[in-house]
Amino acid sequence: MNTLMTPPLSLLLAQMFADADVTEASLRQQIETFSSEELDALKGGPGNYRELYARMKDMHLAVSRDTGVLLYILVRSTGARSIIEFGTSFGISTLHLAAALRDNGGGHLISTEFEPSKVRRARENVIAANLADLVEIREGDALESLARDLPETIDLVLLDGAKRLFPRVLSLLEAHLRAGALIVADNADWNPDYLAKVRSPTGGYFSVPFASDVELSMKL
Repeated sequence: MNTLMTPPLSLLLAQMFADADVTEASLRQQIETFSSEELDALKGGPGNYRELYARMKDMHLAVSRDTGVLLYILVRSTGARSIIEFGTSFGISTLHLAAALRDNGGGHLISTEFEPSKVRRARENVIAANLADLVEIREGDALESLARDLPETIDLVLLDGAKRLFPRVLSLLEAHLRAGALIVADNADWNPDYLAKVRSPTGGYFSVPFASDVELSMKL
């Protein structure tokens, strides 16, 4: 069985990706009007990322179709049962991860998103895909929501929220990562500090850039 390629999820994702294509085109136009501070915040700099992402609350900011399939494959192939996602948005990546958990026989995905309107939409999408029993979406700042009530062992992490927070979010999770746990960071090249952390020979990870926009790391 492949939940990813079966209705209702396959139909829902097709529509969500089509919608994401539209908002991405709109975002590219908006970026041309961004101040230097806003551009810096978008790419992981010290600007006010909260204000920036609130401004982009109607944008999907989704993983690519290929990255979605990669997430599904990684979860399935490793038999992952416990997943953390930083950056839910409307839930495209969430649905790929949860579909893989369903096909693995079950599990628990904790995702976090600070924009309330996106949390509502993501929860609706998870319900529409019949995956709500596998997914917990925590609303609020990930530095707070992921600082408590974590599973004893984490098999896979997706980092796809504010790029500036990647190192801090990973630090919150490190004590729970099992040996061999995978960390997928979307657009990680926007945060040199994160790349330095996971690529350091003494950092406790084995890491490689994957495709054009992903850093794939393994906890040693």
